[in-house]
Amino acid sequence: MTVTAWLSVAAFVCTYALIATERIHRVAAALGGAGIMLLIHATAAPAAFFSEHTGIDWNVIFLLLGMMIIVGVLKQTGVFEYLAIWAAKRARGRPFRLMVLLVVITACASALLDNVTTVLLIAPVTFLVCERLALNVAPFLIAEAMASNIGGASTLVGDPPNIIIASRGGLTFNDFLVHLAPLIVVLMVAFIGLCRIMFRGAFRYDPDRAAEIMALNEREAIADRRLLWQSLAVLAVVMAAFVLHPVLHYEPSVVALLGAGVLVAATRVTTEEAIREVEWPTLVFFAGLFVMVGALVETGVIGKISEAAVGATEGRLGFATMLLLWASAALSAIVDNIPYVATMSPIVADLVQANGGDGPARALWWALALGADLGGNATAVGAAANVVVLGIAARNRTPISFWQFTKYGLIVTLVTVAISTPYLWFRYLA
Repeated sequence: MTVTAWLSVAAFVCTYALIATERIHRVAAALGGAGIMLLIHATAAPAAFFSEHTGIDWNVIFLLLGMMIIVGVLKQTGVFEYLAIWAAKRARGRPFRLMVLLVVITACASALLDNVTTVLLIAPVTFLVCERLALNVAPFLIAEAMASNIGGASTLVGDPPNIIIASRGGLTFNDFLVHLAPLIVVLMVAFIGLCRIMFRGAFRYDPDRAAEIMALNEREAIADRRLLWQSLAVLAVVMAAFVLHPVLHYEPSVVALLGAGVLVAATRVTTEEAIREVEWPTLVFFAGLFVMVGALVETGVIGKISEAAVGATEGRLGFATMLLLWASAALSAIVDNIPYVATMSPIVADLVQANGGDGPARALWWALALGADLGGNATAVGAAANVVVLGIAARNRTPISFWQFTKYGLIVTLVTVAISTPYLWFRYLA
């Protein structure tokens, strides 16, 4: 490799280390890394900003932007608070029943929205309900973070790594539903069983507190009914357009932006209110990451790694799929799964082509998605949703330590990845 290629590798590794160790904010690390790549001429402006293969993936950026705006408007209606109180009442104050309902709501919401947004909305309400029932909130928050990562794996928009995989692999919203959603249902059943065992000490029932929660009126949580129905209507149309992509041929990013635009234009929500919930740091982080990975493609580093990977697997699709699944889970436990998937996607694309490009070879994409999404549960820094939950807990003076999260996360990851192994093997490789 050339000197520039080696310099780009060094810059990428240093940036990755800063992101993993959180020495500096990950956005600063990603922007700094992207700047260095441009400075050493590992990439240039045309390739970084305008190339479909080596530049910023604007489909990913604008899909996230559109969905964040829609969720920002939906948040103002109070619908998430309504769901949480409804769940507590349906559980009749029984802690385990409450956890089951909350994790199911979280998983389902994460399948439709991104998991970071879901935990941001659900976690504050969890504090309210747990306080009224005199419950330790930590197990509920940990379970919700993990449920968001599992549920988010089922759809294209549920977890940021899936958006990257779909863009690189030419996969549709329906592809994720057909290939991953059935498995995720099984994994959620297993996860609920694990919650019963792992958090058994937290399920202490207080009949007096339960009576108080039953007295709450969830309808009072709805702040604007008209806006709620308008938001739900737009969200339903957007989700339908995702599903009908093979017929309509509109990219998910276009659908999300159109939905956001219609929602803001048709309601009394101001532009400032609509964009207030947009996670701009997340979007900028993605942009910097894409520039860095594109630089590795431009300098030939990704090509060399792809050749080595193809040579190591020697056309053994089954071996490559299992290795990718477990290696992705292990690596996503150590570092954030977003930069990991952004780096691996071009390599997996080459592996898919080397194994026929379609049919059973697509199992490699599902292995990458499952490994990254489920592996993100293993540690407190494995997924963005985990970091967000720990931050919310700290701000509310009920901190969750790295090990407190990780000791449960390792169990959940091992069990869910183990269940995914025979699923991939018998559905695609046997």
